[in-house]
Amino acid sequence: MDNLKNDPVSENGLELRDRRRLLVTGLGLAATSLLTSGPASAQTQQPGQLPTAQQGTQQGRRRLGTLEVSALGFGCMNVAGMYNRPIDKQEAIRLIRAAYDRGVTLFDTAEVYGPFLSEELVGEALAPVRSRVIIASKFGFNVDLKTGAVGPGHNSRPEHIKRATEGSLRRLKTDYIDLQYQHRVDPSVPIEDVAGAVQDLIREGKVRHFGLSGAGSATIRRAHKVQQVTAVQNEYSIWTRDPELEVLQACEELGIGLVAWSPLGMGYLTGTVTPRTVLGQEDLRASMTRFTPEARRANWQIVELLQRVANRKQATPGQVALAWLLARKPWIVPIPGTTTRKHMEQNMDALALPLSAADLREINDGFARIQVQGARLNAELLAGIDIGAKLGTSSKGGHGMSPLP
Repeated sequence: MDNLKNDPVSENGLELRDRRRLLVTGLGLAATSLLTSGPASAQTQQPGQLPTAQQGTQQGRRRLGTLEVSALGFGCMNVAGMYNRPIDKQEAIRLIRAAYDRGVTLFDTAEVYGPFLSEELVGEALAPVRSRVIIASKFGFNVDLKTGAVGPGHNSRPEHIKRATEGSLRRLKTDYIDLQYQHRVDPSVPIEDVAGAVQDLIREGKVRHFGLSGAGSATIRRAHKVQQVTAVQNEYSIWTRDPELEVLQACEELGIGLVAWSPLGMGYLTGTVTPRTVLGQEDLRASMTRFTPEARRANWQIVELLQRVANRKQATPGQVALAWLLARKPWIVPIPGTTTRKHMEQNMDALALPLSAADLREINDGFARIQVQGARLNAELLAGIDIGAKLGTSSKGGHGMSPLP
C-alpha cells in the first residue's frame, strides 16, 4: 500500500530487562462480512456495550482451512508480559476461562512467550475444557528447551522442532496441539524440511494442523506442497496492510486461513494510547518509530476516523477496527490479546457490530488519504519477517527467506 511510509528504523538504545528482554531478543532475531447479518445496536446501550454475540452461532464461527474456530480468537502473549509485567497467575487463568465462556475457541500461544509461561497458563486454564477448544502454539526461535533462555537466531531444525513440540505438549497439559506454527522463517533450514517435520508430528497424532507465521507467499506455497498449511498468522490491521501485498492472494488461492495478530495496532487503534501516553522502558512499543510521541500525534487521524464511525454505532474505535478486519474476508480471524476482562468483553462485542458498505467505504477512503508515520516494528523485529510479508519486498519469482533444499 503506497499510503504507508516504510520509514527506516533504528534501535533507540533502550534496554529491555528480565523476561521481556529474552522475548524481544528472540522475536527480533528472528467486503461482505459475517457481521453484516448481526443485530443492530440498541439505542439505550452505552458506547462499547453492543448486543452480545452468541456462542455457537454462524456469526461467531469461521474456518481456517478445514479447522473451525471462533470468529475472534484470544492472543495469550500479553498475559505472560510484553507491555507490562506478567499478570497474576490466577488472574490470567480466570481471564482465559472468561474468554472461553464468551465463545472463544481459538487460543494462541507460543513457547517463546514468557518464555514458557504463556503455554503453562493456557494449559492450566483450558485443561477442564480441552476437547472443546483449539490451542495454537509455535516453535522456531532459538530457545533453550531446558532453561528457556533465548539465544540469537532461529532454530527450525527438524530434531529441534520435535523436541520443542514435546515441551509444548507438556506445558499445555495435552497430548496434541491443534495448530502448530513455525513462528518465523528460519533462513538456514529449507521450509520443506520444516513442513516434513510437522508432517511427522501429524502422523504421530501430536499435532493436527500446520501453520506459518511472518511468512510471505513463496514460503507459504513451498510449505503447502509438502504439508497442507491450515493458517498463516501475520500482522494485519487498518494501519498495517502488509498482507495485502501478496499473502492474502496466496491464502485465498490455497484455501488457507489468515490469523491476524495485533489487530488493534498494539492498542493504538483503541484510542487509549494517546500522544501523551508515557511508554515505559520495558514496553516493546518504546523501541518502535510508529510509537514515538510525534508519530502517535500524526497518526491520530486514524483513531479519529474510527471514532467517527464508532459514534454512530454506539461502539468504540477498537470495535470498529475489529469489525473492519472481519469484513475483509470470511477466512480472516483476528486474535486480540488483553490483560483485562473488560477489554476482552469489548473485543467480543465487536462480533455484534454491523458495518454497512457505506461504513466500509468511509473507512477505506479515509485511510487512503492518511500517511502512516513510522515502521510497524523495530529494525530487529522487522528483519525476522519473511520476504513478501513486509512492505517494500516481494517474493514473486523468488523463494523467500527460506533456503532451497
